[in-house]
Amino acid sequence: MNFPDDLLYSEDHEWLRVEGNRGIIGITDYAQEELGDVVFVELPSVGEEFKAGDNFGVVESVKSVSDMYIPVSGRVVEINEDLDGAPELVNEDPYGKGWMIVVEMTDPEETSDLMSASEYEAFVKESE
Repeated sequence: MNFPDDLLYSEDHEWLRVEGNRGIIGITDYAQEELGDVVFVELPSVGEEFKAGDNFGVVESVKSVSDMYIPVSGRVVEINEDLDGAPELVNEDPYGKGWMIVVEMTDPEETSDLMSASEYEAFVKESE
């Protein structure tokens, strides 16, 4: 399993890549592996606002349907429209082409509540 060092991680298995006051968000390699083959992704609309911990979408796999929770508060400024026609990108490249949304963070200090790669790796191992 892959846990890139340049990302932050939530206990709900979402990742966050901070770029200035924006955050790119997706689900982790661990999450996509647990889900199995992703067949559908439901994302919010550009302009929607969320508070940290809010449900921002749904990922559906051959095994289950799972809610996704936003790790930081913010307004959606971009969604990955490629997932509409190719949800399998979440399985193939969860940290690259399988990203979900970009948010303009309203409280960047919330990132301190997230885990580093090594903390998330330990968290995943504990939960197995």
